[in-house]
Amino acid sequence: MEFLVRFETNLPDTMPAAERNRLKALERDRAQQLRSEGTLLCLWRVPGRQAVIGLWNTTDATHLHDALVSLPAFPWMDVTVEALATHPQEQR
Repeated sequence: MEFLVRFETNLPDTMPAAERNRLKALERDRAQQLRSEGTLLCLWRVPGRQAVIGLWNTTDATHLHDALVSLPAFPWMDVTVEALATHPQEQR
C-alpha cells in the first residue's frame, strides 16, 4: 500500500543545540534505512515550514505506523496519513 504522509516536527525551544543536531543525524540515518528497505520512497519539504510530505510504501497501515514511530523525532511530530488508491488511468 502507498501512503501520503505529512508531518511537521516541533522540537522544544528549550532543547539544546547539541541535542537537536544529534536528533537530526539520527533522523537522517533512520530515513536512509527506510529508503533502503523500500518503505520510504520520496520526501519533499514544504517551503517556509518545518514540514515534510513523504510517499511511503508498506504492506499495511500497521507497518506504516511501526515505521513512523521508529523515527527518532516522532515524539515531536504532528503526523497526517492518507492511504492512496491507484487511479484508473494508472492501472496497467
